[in-house]
Amino acid sequence: MTDNNPVLNISIFLAFVVITLVIVFRASRNNKTAADYYAAGRSFTGPQNGFAISGDYLSAASFLGICGAIAVNGYDGFLYSIGFLVAWLVALLLVAELMRNTGRFTMADVLSFRLKQGPVRTAAAITTLVVCFFYLLAQMSGAGGLVALLLGIEGPVNVGIVIAVVGLLMILYVLIGGMRGTTWVQIIKAILLVGGAAVMTVWVLAIHGFSFSAVLDAAATTFGASEKAATAGVDGSAILAPGLQYGANPLDFVSLALALVLGTAGLPHVLMRFYTVPSAKEARRSVVWAIWIIGIFYLFSLVLGYGAAALVGADAILAAPGGVNSAAPLLALQLGGPVLLGIISAIAFATILAVVAGLTITAATSFAHDIYANVLKRGEGKSGSLDEVKVARRTVVVIGIVAILGGILAQGQNIAFLVALAFAVAASANLPTILFSLFWKRFNTRGAVLSMYGGLLTAIVLIVFSPAVSGGPTPMVQGVDFHWFPLNNPGIISIPVGFLLGVIGTLTGTAENPRLESEMRVRALTGHGAEKPTDR
Repeated sequence: MTDNNPVLNISIFLAFVVITLVIVFRASRNNKTAADYYAAGRSFTGPQNGFAISGDYLSAASFLGICGAIAVNGYDGFLYSIGFLVAWLVALLLVAELMRNTGRFTMADVLSFRLKQGPVRTAAAITTLVVCFFYLLAQMSGAGGLVALLLGIEGPVNVGIVIAVVGLLMILYVLIGGMRGTTWVQIIKAILLVGGAAVMTVWVLAIHGFSFSAVLDAAATTFGASEKAATAGVDGSAILAPGLQYGANPLDFVSLALALVLGTAGLPHVLMRFYTVPSAKEARRSVVWAIWIIGIFYLFSLVLGYGAAALVGADAILAAPGGVNSAAPLLALQLGGPVLLGIISAIAFATILAVVAGLTITAATSFAHDIYANVLKRGEGKSGSLDEVKVARRTVVVIGIVAILGGILAQGQNIAFLVALAFAVAASANLPTILFSLFWKRFNTRGAVLSMYGGLLTAIVLIVFSPAVSGGPTPMVQGVDFHWFPLNNPGIISIPVGFLLGVIGTLTGTAENPRLESEMRVRALTGHGAEKPTDR
């Protein structure tokens, strides 16, 4: 890393910030109503929203984490990509069109449509805020972890300052641009991310005669001579076969895979993107575009991961300040020197900014629209009023401050379990209630509340007492061991619990208004009346 040029990295990053701020300011001119601020006036086309979804979904963990996981653990690292990509089929086939037709601004609009507003909206808003908080915490603390590698800044105080700068920029984007400005930032980020990955992929293949087999052979040769392979007692071919990371505990991977595949369809910031398009048809198109873009990117990440294993080596990656997250930047430095590293650094920070902006506006909208307008105010006044937007803007500032403080406190901690917790909560608490609401005629308020709270608490309790927090190889809490749950991810337990509690609550509860159930079914299938609030 002696050739690293922090000044160049910062200059490229500032250029991106200036350009996107100009775009956000221009987009803010069209924010005249609550629908403009919450859902960008439903003005984006399917392809545009597909790029925005990709920008929202491909976080720093996807770009840096998966490349590093493949470079260090080979085949097992690529299984993350498969889980993330397959998850979109669940979203496309089960929720995208129906969610767009039934809701207006938030996930809670769908879940509370035919149920009691107060308890269901409160539970949905709490699960939304929890998912967004842990996702935000992972992104913010991940930004701090990359600072030492990308910008040459060291020390908790200096890293904390950078985290604060990222948080302030996030607040600025969302306050000014709302969903419209955030969407354009996500579109730009997706183009930069896929473009940067494409350039590096072609470069790696060119070095190896445009033969992916040659890349794999070189990765196996380099890995075979590494200290990691010697410590594990394996040869170079181990990086090309399953089992290097999950061979000792395959059940742990099954649990993680369930959370990844099922969690995506319950992520609030992903679901909210379906409301930025004018029709259910465009919602479907946007998911299809997202699948193609994300799928192509993960193919690039496969080449980049094995390219980093071949050209940089697992030992150098693990010894770098960013650990496994340093694989892509180190590969960029190896390929193109400080200039390419600077570009990749800017893309990495653009990735963080775009994702945290999307999470922030989702959390703020959920609080303002669900808690403030429909629970505290009990729906008095016009739903989606500008008064809600004022509350949402204030909530943005609060969430931003909390995310900054959380990111600073989480410096150097195990970030993987935070992302896993977000996916596990989404799959355990949100997805069962979404599917039951859309497809089960008998589903009632008790089932919804039990499913959401039960799935949420089960996931959190199992994570707290898992090896990811204490007792594992890289625990969040050092020096103590209070874990009793053997797996790092709770999905294999908490997801069935979420579904089971929904069934138990429904069978022991009272029936709901059949008129509202019929109206929801018609609206979900046809989109009729989708722009209007429910007449309760």
